[in-house]
Amino acid sequence: MRRIQKDDLVRVTTGKSRGHTGIVKQVIDQKVVVEGANMIKKHVKPNPQINQRGGIVTKEASIHISNVALLNPVTKKADKVGFKYLVTNNKKQKLRYFKSNNEIVVPV
Repeated sequence: MRRIQKDDLVRVTTGKSRGHTGIVKQVIDQKVVVEGANMIKKHVKPNPQINQRGGIVTKEASIHISNVALLNPVTKKADKVGFKYLVTNNKKQKLRYFKSNNEIVVPV
């Protein structure tokens, strides 16, 4: 289990998009793609097979996972995440929690 997962609400802590809040669209190894953050311009060739026009496209680039932090909905601040084990019916369940106030992370 990762500290930051798809569909988590995160805040970018460093880089040109610092302070931006968005939802994680994709997690790729040690990088994440955050909706609306780290926008780049990409030159695209036309591809008639998939009906794609050529030109300059603006899209999100990936950010290293260490440059984003999970947003705590209670405090509205970026927060560190830890792991706890919850035992129910003799089954261990690994859960994420915010280290500042011990609240369990609930997916958006």
